Amino acid sequence: MATVRICLCGDEGTGKSSLITALVKDVFVSAKIQAVLPPVTIPPSVTTPTNVSTTVVDTSALPQERNNLRKEIRKSNVILLVYSDHYSYERVALFWMPYFRSLGVNVPVVLCANKSDQVSAEVAPQVAEDEMLPVMAEFKEIDSCIRTSAKERHNVNEVFFLCQKAVTHPIAPLYDSKEAKLKPAAASALRRIFYLCDKGQDGFLSDEEIRAFQEKCFAKIISDEEIDQIKKLLRQILPSSVHSKGIDEQGFLALNKRYAELGRHETIWIILRSFHYTDSLSLADSFLHPRLDVPQFASAELSPAGYRFFADRFLLFDKDKDGGLNSDELAALFAPTPGLPASWEDASFPSSTVRNETGDITLQGWLAQWSMTTFVEPKTTLEYLAYLGYPNDDNSRPGVIVTKPRKRRHSGGRRSANRRIERNVVLCYVLGAGNAGKSALLDAFLSRGFTPLHHPTIKPRTAVNSVELQGGKQCYLILQELGELEPAILENRARLDACDVICYAYDSSDPDSFAHLLDVRQRYPLLDALPCIYAALKADRDRTTQRVEMQPDAHTAALRLPPPVHVSATWASISELFVHIAEAATYPTTALPRDEDDEPVDRTGVYIAVGAALCAVAAGAIIWRRTVDGPGS
Repeated sequence: MATVRICLCGDEGTGKSSLITALVKDVFVSAKIQAVLPPVTIPPSVTTPTNVSTTVVDTSALPQERNNLRKEIRKSNVILLVYSDHYSYERVALFWMPYFRSLGVNVPVVLCANKSDQVSAEVAPQVAEDEMLPVMAEFKEIDSCIRTSAKERHNVNEVFFLCQKAVTHPIAPLYDSKEAKLKPAAASALRRIFYLCDKGQDGFLSDEEIRAFQEKCFAKIISDEEIDQIKKLLRQILPSSVHSKGIDEQGFLALNKRYAELGRHETIWIILRSFHYTDSLSLADSFLHPRLDVPQFASAELSPAGYRFFADRFLLFDKDKDGGLNSDELAALFAPTPGLPASWEDASFPSSTVRNETGDITLQGWLAQWSMTTFVEPKTTLEYLAYLGYPNDDNSRPGVIVTKPRKRRHSGGRRSANRRIERNVVLCYVLGAGNAGKSALLDAFLSRGFTPLHHPTIKPRTAVNSVELQGGKQCYLILQELGELEPAILENRARLDACDVICYAYDSSDPDSFAHLLDVRQRYPLLDALPCIYAALKADRDRTTQRVEMQPDAHTAALRLPPPVHVSATWASISELFVHIAEAATYPTTALPRDEDDEPVDRTGVYIAVGAALCAVAAGAIIWRRTVDGPGS
């Protein structure tokens, strides 16, 4: 907030104008001053440590000034309500607080007992207890209270600092004074902060972790003596919270609760804002959703630092070191987040990726799942990187990067050079007739056992795994079976633009299976612009002649494509098909269908002839120049 607007209210003669004058002039003005002072704007560097500008507005309680009073109250961020004697104190509960409520304003109120110089120091504490605590208990909008004296310059700066703090560091969202405990949203935010600072995930903040926390929040290095003082205080508050390993979560919450009780709630706000919490105790939208522009034909991928972060998370939460995350370990890992991403739930995670024999997701499957999430919906990955505490406050280590756009061949265009696309995650749509074996293909991709039972795929199903290409380079391949949404997806140009390769799958033992692929290609001509692989599935059965004019081998030859790959979900060699698919995606020009007119032209001879001609011309020019110049020139 750039400016805090403070509206001074209270009965006539309580010293409102004197407080403002004492703040501005730094002395008490004994001479008579005007009844209502004009608004005063104070720059951030003056009077208070809060780095905001402050506008102080004086008001009158006279009935004829009521319209202006109402207008100023509604424009303010905080109300400073001043009283100075028993009568004006009684008016706080009988008139002023009900009046504020009648206006419908929702701003904090700071209660100020002015002219404290008229009360002896001996009775001042009892007066404060008898006057201020009851009215604070009755009206929850009163944020804090303070005794001041403009004449003695007592607490003048402090009262305006309290007003600023009531706006910039409000207590209301943090602490329930009636229940004497932190409010649920504040406690939840602080638990997440404890989780992120507990780097070892042992349930304790060690001395080193406390030092890192202190430096992040307060830009200050804390000494061993100061850590000992914190632990000493905690032993008084909650003895069971201090252990040989450090401070536990309950101790961390108890310490922040004590800050709130002592009126040091700005300390809690500094902690919260260091971890990107807003005034509503939600994470800032700019933190959860930083801008990421992905051009057409480009894609988003995890950066090496992003892969390393997710791998470290996996290894940290694999408590039993069995190479897989069970449901409890996954729940612990996702504790500081809203839960599993919605897209994971829709994809029936973890069945969408690699699991071990007990059904737990492996590190390979974990990284593959995040690779797919980043490819399909990069904003979700950015959001969860933020939730999980990815260290990129200065934006120097992005967790997500954008690949170079790949070029699409336009209809009728010629093929470009055999160039590899620069991306590590590729998407393949698996098309084919019902019962062609597409689901078994996805199961084999995830190393699942073969089942002969046929279950029709209704909604799209996705599988993701890593594939090692020739030369040892690894990429992540996403296979997607479209189910009943196949027509809608294939008619959607944007969905086809996101796809890198098509796998046309048919049952080599079913004579009617291949005809479905011909029909699909005829109905959706946009598919001609995509690289493709033909897969003859169920090759463990007897091959049959397809009921089409042109058999699969002849059809692929006519398209200048390799013949169909004959595989079976029961064969170990099916992994070769996935390599073929991934290579077709990464080297798209090797798998683009084309006709005779679309043959690449070999211009090597032309280039040689042109080069020879240029050399001959250059040699002739040199000889002519020497002849013209003569031997004596």
